[in-house]
This record gives sequence, C-alpha cells and structure tokens, in this order.
Amino acid sequence: MSAKRLYRSRDDRMIAGVCGGLGEYFNIDPTIVRLVLLFLTLWGGGGVLVYVLAWIVIPERPASAKATASKQVEKKPAPQEPAAVVVDEPEPAAEEAPETA
Repeated sequence: MSAKRLYRSRDDRMIAGVCGGLGEYFNIDPTIVRLVLLFLTLWGGGGVLVYVLAWIVIPERPASAKATASKQVEKKPAPQEPAAVVVDEPEPAAEEAPETA
C-alpha cells in the first residue's frame, strides 16, 4: 500500500500549484481551495502568508517516467483534408429580351 503524498501540482496551477496540489490531496476542486485562500487574504492577509509558506514547504510533484507515461496520449495522424473544394454551379440562363411585335 503506497502512502498518499502531498505535492504541488504540475498540471493544475495558477502560480505555483499549491491549490491544485491541495485539491488533489483532499479530493476536492482546487477552485474551492483558491476561494478559501482568497477569503483568508481579504479577511486579514493570512492567505498570502499561508500560500507562500505552502509554496516553500510543499515539494513539487516529481516528473517520473511512470507519471509521464500514463499521461501520454497516443498521437494519431491528422485526417487529410482536400486542398480545395470545387462546387459545380449551374450556369445562369441567358436573359432573353422580351419579344416585341
């Protein structure tokens, strides 16, 4: 059984990945963590201090071969599109002048 580790996110980051990492660790949306830190910042400035301390203390997720291999997407060649599309339009009928008698 592998222990759950707290890392800063490499994928879901705005500044340093702290909120993304906390969201992954606690299985919640990182937007909620960002809103809590915003509230703490507006309520007395504590959010900035908490964020900077977390940035220093929480290590960034290592880029291991296993992690990158699981996130790689098989590249498929792009479908070929025709260079030009030619539309055959009927030629306009020649305008006939009204016959006069």
